[in-house]
Amino acid sequence: MTIPGHRHERVAEEIRHELGIMVAGELKDPRIEGLVTITEVRVTPDLKHARVFVSVMGSEAEQKSTIRGLFAAVGYIRFELTERIQLRRAPEIHFTLDHSEEYAQRIDELLRQAKKPVS
Repeated sequence: MTIPGHRHERVAEEIRHELGIMVAGELKDPRIEGLVTITEVRVTPDLKHARVFVSVMGSEAEQKSTIRGLFAAVGYIRFELTERIQLRRAPEIHFTLDHSEEYAQRIDELLRQAKKPVS
């Protein structure tokens, strides 16, 4: 028996898993380059919208190019999600760059600098 009200969280996790597989090898768009990671997916409780957070290692131009490539492939992605997860309708997908890894690296660097003894 499942906990009522948490279906959207399970669907979000399945979408994250399937998108990770698609980005790793199925999407052939040359704009989707470099190290692309699907960090998180948030789906509304009515399953109509999904916000996909994407981390792209590379320059700002490469990041923007990757997001444009993902938006171009959104039709294929939605079709594949309905087949793989067996949903009646795939949610509208909105891609967002995830800068949390960059923030974490910056904080780590600042903490290292703060721990250095002053000579």
